[in-house]
Amino acid sequence: MNFFAIFTGFQKAALLLGFVVIGLFSAAPVQAQQTPAASPKSEIQSSLTDLSNLYKSEIERLEKRHEQSQQLYNDGLISRVDLEKGEKELSDARAKVEQITRDIAAANQPAPGLTPEVVSELAAAGNQVWTTGNAKIDNLIRYYGGQYGVDPFLIYCTMSQESSFTAGATSPKGAQGLMQLMPDTAARYGVTNPYDVAQNIKGGTRYLKDLLKMFNGRVDLALAGYNAGEGAVMKYGNTIPPYNETRNYVRLILKRYTTKKQVS
Repeated sequence: MNFFAIFTGFQKAALLLGFVVIGLFSAAPVQAQQTPAASPKSEIQSSLTDLSNLYKSEIERLEKRHEQSQQLYNDGLISRVDLEKGEKELSDARAKVEQITRDIAAANQPAPGLTPEVVSELAAAGNQVWTTGNAKIDNLIRYYGGQYGVDPFLIYCTMSQESSFTAGATSPKGAQGLMQLMPDTAARYGVTNPYDVAQNIKGGTRYLKDLLKMFNGRVDLALAGYNAGEGAVMKYGNTIPPYNETRNYVRLILKRYTTKKQVS
Protein backbone atom coordinates (compact mmCIF):
# COMPACT_ATOMS: atom_id res chain seq x y z
CA MET A 1 0.00 0.00 0.00
CA ASN A 2 1.47 3.34 -1.02
CA PHE A 3 1.52 6.54 1.03
CA PHE A 4 -1.35 8.14 -0.94
CA ALA A 5 -3.71 5.20 -0.17
CA ILE A 6 -2.83 5.30 3.53
CA PHE A 7 -3.45 9.04 3.67
CA THR A 8 -6.82 8.69 1.86
CA GLY A 9 -7.90 5.96 4.29
CA PHE A 10 -6.94 8.14 7.23
CA GLN A 11 -9.04 11.02 5.84
CA LYS A 12 -12.08 8.79 5.48
CA ALA A 13 -11.73 7.47 9.05
CA ALA A 14 -11.39 11.00 10.45
CA LEU A 15 -14.44 12.17 8.50
CA LEU A 16 -16.52 9.24 9.77
CA LEU A 17 -15.43 9.92 13.36
CA GLY A 18 -16.43 13.58 12.92
CA PHE A 19 -19.95 12.59 11.83
CA VAL A 20 -20.31 10.32 14.86
CA VAL A 21 -19.21 13.05 17.26
CA ILE A 22 -21.53 15.62 15.65
CA GLY A 23 -24.39 13.14 15.87
CA LEU A 24 -23.80 12.61 19.57
CA PHE A 25 -23.76 16.35 20.30
CA SER A 26 -26.84 16.90 18.16
CA ALA A 27 -28.76 14.19 20.00
CA ALA A 28 -28.00 15.59 23.45
CA PRO A 29 -30.26 18.68 23.23
CA VAL A 30 -33.10 16.53 21.84
CA GLN A 31 -32.88 14.19 24.81
CA ALA A 32 -32.78 17.17 27.17
CA GLN A 33 -35.87 18.62 25.56
CA GLN A 34 -37.74 15.37 26.13
CA THR A 35 -37.37 15.71 29.90
CA PRO A 36 -40.81 16.71 31.16
CA ALA A 37 -40.99 19.94 33.15
CA ALA A 38 -42.19 19.70 36.72
CA SER A 39 -45.75 20.85 37.23
CA PRO A 40 -46.47 23.77 39.58
CA LYS A 41 -48.26 21.37 41.92
CA SER A 42 -45.29 18.98 42.10
CA GLU A 43 -42.99 21.97 42.73
CA ILE A 44 -45.20 23.04 45.63
CA GLN A 45 -45.17 19.49 47.03
CA SER A 46 -41.38 19.38 46.73
CA SER A 47 -41.05 22.79 48.41
CA LEU A 48 -43.32 21.71 51.25
CA THR A 49 -41.28 18.53 51.76
CA ASP A 50 -38.02 20.50 51.84
CA LEU A 51 -39.55 22.92 54.31
CA SER A 52 -40.76 20.04 56.49
CA ASN A 53 -37.24 18.61 56.59
CA LEU A 54 -35.86 22.00 57.64
CA TYR A 55 -38.44 22.27 60.42
CA LYS A 56 -37.58 18.76 61.65
CA SER A 57 -33.90 19.66 61.75
CA GLU A 58 -34.80 22.78 63.72
CA ILE A 59 -36.74 20.64 66.21
CA GLU A 60 -33.69 18.44 66.77
CA ARG A 61 -31.57 21.53 67.41
CA LEU A 62 -34.11 23.01 69.82
CA GLU A 63 -34.53 19.72 71.67
CA LYS A 64 -30.80 19.55 72.32
CA ARG A 65 -30.74 23.17 73.44
CA HIS A 66 -33.74 22.58 75.69
CA GLU A 67 -31.98 19.66 77.41
CA GLN A 68 -29.02 21.93 78.08
CA SER A 69 -31.32 24.71 79.33
CA GLN A 70 -33.09 22.28 81.65
CA GLN A 71 -29.76 21.32 83.20
CA LEU A 72 -28.72 24.96 83.56
CA TYR A 73 -32.07 25.75 85.20
CA ASN A 74 -31.64 22.84 87.62
CA ASP A 75 -28.23 24.23 88.50
CA GLY A 76 -29.72 27.66 89.05
CA LEU A 77 -27.78 29.24 86.19
CA ILE A 78 -30.77 30.48 84.17
CA SER A 79 -34.21 31.71 85.13
CA ARG A 80 -37.58 30.05 84.70
CA VAL A 81 -38.43 32.68 82.08
CA ASP A 82 -35.45 31.64 79.97
CA LEU A 83 -36.41 27.98 80.26
CA GLU A 84 -40.03 28.63 79.28
CA LYS A 85 -38.93 30.72 76.34
CA GLY A 86 -37.03 27.73 74.98
CA GLU A 87 -40.02 25.46 75.63
CA LYS A 88 -42.25 27.78 73.62
CA GLU A 89 -39.82 27.86 70.69
CA LEU A 90 -39.76 24.06 70.68
CA SER A 91 -43.55 23.89 70.86
CA ASP A 92 -43.91 26.35 67.97
CA ALA A 93 -41.46 24.35 65.86
CA ARG A 94 -43.42 21.16 66.46
CA ALA A 95 -46.64 22.94 65.52
CA LYS A 96 -45.06 24.02 62.22
CA VAL A 97 -44.18 20.42 61.39
CA GLU A 98 -47.74 19.32 62.16
CA GLN A 99 -49.16 22.10 59.98
CA ILE A 100 -46.88 21.41 57.04
CA THR A 101 -47.72 17.70 57.27
CA ARG A 102 -51.36 18.66 56.80
CA ASP A 103 -50.40 20.96 53.92
CA ILE A 104 -48.53 18.12 52.19
CA ALA A 105 -51.57 15.86 52.55
CA ALA A 106 -53.81 18.61 51.13
CA ALA A 107 -51.41 19.17 48.23
CA ASN A 108 -51.91 15.56 47.19
CA GLN A 109 -55.64 16.15 46.77
CA PRO A 110 -56.78 17.00 43.21
CA ALA A 111 -58.18 20.45 42.60
CA PRO A 112 -61.84 20.52 41.56
CA GLY A 113 -62.74 21.31 37.99
CA LEU A 114 -64.47 24.41 36.76
CA THR A 115 -68.04 24.67 37.97
CA PRO A 116 -70.82 25.91 35.66
CA GLU A 117 -71.17 29.02 37.83
CA VAL A 118 -67.50 29.95 37.44
CA VAL A 119 -67.57 29.25 33.70
CA SER A 120 -70.62 31.52 33.38
CA GLU A 121 -68.89 34.33 35.27
CA LEU A 122 -65.67 34.12 33.29
CA ALA A 123 -67.49 33.98 29.96
CA ALA A 124 -68.66 37.52 30.64
CA ALA A 125 -65.12 38.90 30.85
CA GLY A 126 -64.52 39.27 27.11
CA ASN A 127 -62.06 41.81 25.76
CA GLN A 128 -61.74 44.73 28.12
CA VAL A 129 -60.49 48.24 27.46
CA TRP A 130 -58.33 49.25 30.38
CA THR A 131 -55.38 51.38 31.42
CA THR A 132 -53.39 51.92 34.59
CA GLY A 133 -52.71 55.49 33.53
CA ASN A 134 -49.09 54.58 32.80
CA ALA A 135 -48.28 53.43 29.26
CA LYS A 136 -45.11 51.61 30.36
CA ILE A 137 -46.99 49.58 32.98
CA ASP A 138 -49.83 48.87 30.51
CA ASN A 139 -47.34 47.56 27.95
CA LEU A 140 -45.54 45.40 30.52
CA ILE A 141 -48.84 43.89 31.65
CA ARG A 142 -49.72 43.00 28.05
CA TYR A 143 -46.21 41.73 27.33
CA TYR A 144 -45.90 39.40 30.31
CA GLY A 145 -49.54 38.38 30.07
CA GLY A 146 -48.89 37.24 26.50
CA GLN A 147 -45.58 35.61 27.40
CA TYR A 148 -47.03 33.51 30.23
CA GLY A 149 -50.56 32.99 28.93
CA VAL A 150 -52.37 35.05 31.59
CA ASP A 151 -55.22 37.38 30.64
CA PRO A 152 -53.73 40.90 30.87
CA PHE A 153 -57.05 42.19 32.21
CA LEU A 154 -56.82 39.72 35.12
CA ILE A 155 -53.31 41.01 35.88
CA TYR A 156 -54.68 44.56 35.71
CA CYS A 157 -57.58 43.79 38.09
CA THR A 158 -55.25 42.02 40.54
CA MET A 159 -52.74 44.88 40.47
CA SER A 160 -55.50 47.42 41.03
CA GLN A 161 -56.69 45.57 44.14
CA GLU A 162 -53.15 44.93 45.40
CA SER A 163 -51.49 48.34 45.05
CA SER A 164 -53.78 50.74 43.14
CA PHE A 165 -50.95 50.83 40.57
CA THR A 166 -48.43 52.28 43.07
CA ALA A 167 -44.96 50.94 42.22
CA GLY A 168 -43.49 51.87 45.61
CA ALA A 169 -46.31 50.39 47.71
CA THR A 170 -45.36 48.37 50.79
CA SER A 171 -47.97 46.65 52.94
CA PRO A 172 -47.77 46.32 56.75
CA LYS A 173 -47.11 42.60 56.21
CA GLY A 174 -44.14 43.31 53.93
CA ALA A 175 -45.67 42.82 50.47
CA GLN A 176 -43.93 45.02 47.92
CA GLY A 177 -44.50 46.77 44.61
CA LEU A 178 -47.26 46.82 42.03
CA MET A 179 -48.24 43.16 42.47
CA GLN A 180 -47.46 43.22 46.21
CA LEU A 181 -45.02 40.32 46.20
CA MET A 182 -44.00 38.92 49.56
CA PRO A 183 -40.20 38.51 49.90
CA ASP A 184 -40.39 34.70 49.69
CA THR A 185 -42.52 34.85 46.55
CA ALA A 186 -40.23 37.44 44.98
CA ALA A 187 -37.20 35.24 45.65
CA ARG A 188 -39.03 32.21 44.29
CA TYR A 189 -39.50 33.92 40.92
CA GLY A 190 -36.10 35.58 40.75
CA VAL A 191 -37.26 39.11 41.55
CA THR A 192 -34.22 40.88 42.98
CA ASN A 193 -35.84 44.33 43.13
CA PRO A 194 -39.60 44.17 43.85
CA TYR A 195 -39.92 47.92 43.24
CA ASP A 196 -38.69 47.56 39.67
CA VAL A 197 -41.95 47.58 37.71
CA ALA A 198 -40.79 45.07 35.06
CA GLN A 199 -39.46 42.55 37.57
CA ASN A 200 -42.51 42.92 39.79
CA ILE A 201 -45.06 42.45 37.01
CA LYS A 202 -43.11 39.51 35.61
CA GLY A 203 -42.93 37.80 39.01
CA GLY A 204 -46.59 38.44 39.82
CA THR A 205 -47.71 37.19 36.40
CA ARG A 206 -45.69 34.00 36.72
CA TYR A 207 -47.19 33.40 40.14
CA LEU A 208 -50.72 33.87 38.75
CA LYS A 209 -49.89 31.49 35.92
CA ASP A 210 -48.72 28.78 38.32
CA LEU A 211 -51.77 29.24 40.54
CA LEU A 212 -54.12 28.97 37.57
CA LYS A 213 -52.39 25.75 36.47
CA MET A 214 -52.43 24.39 40.00
CA PHE A 215 -56.18 24.91 40.38
CA ASN A 216 -57.25 23.80 36.90
CA GLY A 217 -57.98 27.28 35.61
CA ARG A 218 -60.15 28.24 38.57
CA VAL A 219 -59.67 32.01 38.67
CA ASP A 220 -61.39 32.28 42.06
CA LEU A 221 -59.00 29.74 43.64
CA ALA A 222 -55.98 31.30 41.93
CA LEU A 223 -56.90 34.68 43.39
CA ALA A 224 -57.47 33.13 46.81
CA GLY A 225 -54.02 31.55 46.56
CA TYR A 226 -52.49 34.86 45.53
CA ASN A 227 -53.96 36.53 48.62
CA ALA A 228 -53.69 33.83 51.28
CA GLY A 229 -51.11 31.49 49.77
CA GLU A 230 -51.70 28.29 47.83
CA GLY A 231 -51.13 26.29 51.00
CA ALA A 232 -54.19 27.88 52.61
CA VAL A 233 -56.36 26.97 49.61
CA MET A 234 -55.15 23.36 49.74
CA LYS A 235 -55.57 23.26 53.51
CA TYR A 236 -59.30 23.93 53.12
CA GLY A 237 -59.84 21.26 50.50
CA ASN A 238 -59.15 23.43 47.45
CA THR A 239 -61.78 26.00 48.36
CA ILE A 240 -61.54 29.69 49.16
CA PRO A 241 -60.23 29.87 52.76
CA PRO A 242 -62.72 31.15 55.36
CA TYR A 243 -60.86 34.41 55.86
CA ASN A 244 -62.91 37.58 55.52
CA GLU A 245 -60.03 39.42 53.86
CA THR A 246 -59.48 36.68 51.27
CA ARG A 247 -63.14 36.21 50.46
CA ASN A 248 -63.66 39.94 50.05
CA TYR A 249 -60.50 40.14 47.92
CA VAL A 250 -61.71 37.41 45.57
CA ARG A 251 -65.21 38.87 45.39
CA LEU A 252 -64.01 42.36 44.48
CA ILE A 253 -61.58 41.24 41.80
CA LEU A 254 -64.03 38.80 40.22
CA LYS A 255 -66.74 41.45 40.20
CA ARG A 256 -64.47 43.76 38.25
CA TYR A 257 -63.00 41.04 36.07
CA THR A 258 -66.37 39.64 35.03
CA THR A 259 -68.11 42.98 34.47
CA LYS A 260 -68.03 44.35 30.95
CA LYS A 261 -67.13 48.00 31.20
CA GLN A 262 -64.46 50.37 30.00
CA VAL A 263 -61.87 51.44 32.52
CA SER A 264 -60.89 55.07 32.14
